[in-house]
This record gives sequence, structure tokens and C-alpha cells, in this order.
Amino acid sequence: MNVFTASLKQKNKDVNLFRRLRTSRLLEIVQEASIAHTEELHMGRSMTLDKGLLWVVVQQRFEITAMPEYDEQITVETWPGRTRHVLFPRFYRILNGKGDTIISGSALWMLVEEDSRRMVFPSKHGIEINEVITGNETALPETIRMPQTEETKLFSVPFSVCDLNGHMNNTRYLDLCEDLAGDDLLKQTPVLIETEYLSEVRLHDEIRISWKQDEHSLCVSGEKEKICFRIRMNYGD
Repeated sequence: MNVFTASLKQKNKDVNLFRRLRTSRLLEIVQEASIAHTEELHMGRSMTLDKGLLWVVVQQRFEITAMPEYDEQITVETWPGRTRHVLFPRFYRILNGKGDTIISGSALWMLVEEDSRRMVFPSKHGIEINEVITGNETALPETIRMPQTEETKLFSVPFSVCDLNGHMNNTRYLDLCEDLAGDDLLKQTPVLIETEYLSEVRLHDEIRISWKQDEHSLCVSGEKEKICFRIRMNYGD
């Protein structure tokens, strides 16, 4: 069974002031595992980036029972689902040192041309990733329904949040969201993270951020001429 596995120890850079794994770092960890797995499957850089194709995340969904803490050893697992036309589903698990699943999730990926930013049909480029079934698959992400937002602000995309794909890295959206949240909310542990990326945001783009938070949730969206992203984060003690 082709499941990618990696063992990681949480370091200072990985955690927030409550010594829990940063939500943005969670996304980095699962995406680094995804990229490493595509290399193992011979569908990595030589087949994509070096040929002007970019892997991009479209949607994500993570259910969390506990966030890893500083100095904690965790195991990350990822495996591919069945390709859906131009979408590549991928599943994830994070286990603690006792082997218990503390985070499970899924994501939808796709390939775009670096120059045109248009999606590509993987079969035309020899990209094929076979489905793996483990029995630990979770629900795939769905469209996020946003509530009526209460707050807005303008945000100009700085150099520090942009990645090698030439746009604001999707993990940085989580930092943006948490910077909007109140302290009482952030003291709680996130139990569900849902993301949806509809159009890229590039260096110096100015986007309007809208958000609403209540006792146990934070919903954030951003738009230029149209919606760029939607994120929902649910929290619980």
C-alpha cells in the first residue's frame, strides 16, 4: 500500500504562544508531505515544475481532536484518492506518539500552467496518480457557506507571504485569519479547518478582507474583483 509516512518533532518555529502547532504550520506539514509523495510516485518536479506546471491546492478540510504541542513527536501520513477529471484528492492523518489519530483531513489539488495560470488536463502531460484506499479516508472538502460578515479591512499582499508559485501561499491565509481573531477565541483549540481558494492573490494585490467571529468560530473571505478565498475555523476547549 503506497502511503507516505514521515516523523516530525515540533520545534519552536512550529508552535504559537500557547505552544500548540500553528494552523499555518499544519498546512505546511501536510503539503510538504504531499509534495514528497509525488516525488516518490515520479510525478514531482521533473514532471511538473520543470515543465511549467504548478501543483496548487483548491480546497482543504481538517478535523482536529488535539493539536500537537511543543517538543511532541508526530507521524504524518498521506495518500491519494481517485482522480476526478482535473482534481487530485488527497487524504491525511497525523498521529501522536501513542499511535492515536489526532488530526485527519483531505484536500483537492489541481495542476495549472505557470504562464497562463489555466488548469490543465493531467493525462495530456502524462500525469497519473493511482488511488489508494486505506479505510481511513475522511470527507472531501465542500463549498464553504459564509455568514453575513460584520468586519472589513483592506490587505495589501507583502513579499514575505509569496511563494515560488508567484502568489500568496495558501498557508499564509491561516496566519491572516488568526491575526483577525480575538484572544478568547485563539485560546481555544481549533477542531475544524475548512479552506477554499478560488483565485490567486499576487504580490502587492490589494484585497478586501471580510470576517465574522462568534464564541466558537471564525469565518473569513477575501475579494478583489471577485472572491479569492473563503476560510472557516471552528474552535472548542
